[in-house]
Amino acid sequence: MTPPAVETNPDADRIQALFNRIAPVYDRLNDWLSVGQHRIWKLMTVKWSQASSGDTCLDLCCGSGDLAQLLGERVGKTGQVFGVDFSCAQLEIARQRCDREASRNENRLYPPQTIHWIEADALHLPFADNFFDAATMGYGLRNVTDIPRSLQELHRVLKPGATAAILDFHRPSNPTLHAVQQWILQTIVVPVATANGLQDEYAYILPSLEKFPQGPEQIRLAQQAGFAQATHYPISGGIMGVLVVTKPQS
Repeated sequence: MTPPAVETNPDADRIQALFNRIAPVYDRLNDWLSVGQHRIWKLMTVKWSQASSGDTCLDLCCGSGDLAQLLGERVGKTGQVFGVDFSCAQLEIARQRCDREASRNENRLYPPQTIHWIEADALHLPFADNFFDAATMGYGLRNVTDIPRSLQELHRVLKPGATAAILDFHRPSNPTLHAVQQWILQTIVVPVATANGLQDEYAYILPSLEKFPQGPEQIRLAQQAGFAQATHYPISGGIMGVLVVTKPQS
């Protein structure tokens, strides 16, 4: 599928360039940022998406592709997954990871060809209405330039009754946990990023957390986008959260 032409957005161009630059160390820094817990959170996200065998699923803002691969395992050989990101460097790493893991274990539940890697904008998805049975989005909603528009596009491409689960870092309301989160970012993540020549790229995380809508506001935005059900689940004391949304049956 070829993504449609979209208008130039300086903020989107900046974020796209940022994720292309950080692609080689993105997985490693996610491990440090979450103390390795992001793998558990992603398994929870896939489960909440209600994807099942034979489904056609979307992993939006797929990054290096680990959520898309978890979806692939869940839908099996009769299903298919579309991993979408606007970073070509992230998509290349996703392709390499998928091919590498498939070659290591030929008995995995999904063949490589059931995951389609698509370079596209989350605000202008190149899919027909009512196309997907389920969807996930990991660490993408916080980085889109227009959250309401992104939720509207997600709503458009989901089938009636389909569910999406949206995982992201959050700003915990508990002052102690907030302080711990800031300490991790300032003393672990940013120094490691600096050692990899990516100080400016990872300095954006704290400001992005401060302006990211909290759970109740995410629910309101999802309802405005047309979702019939929206629930926000805080994880790890609110450092992380998953927004689960369901499109009306009709």
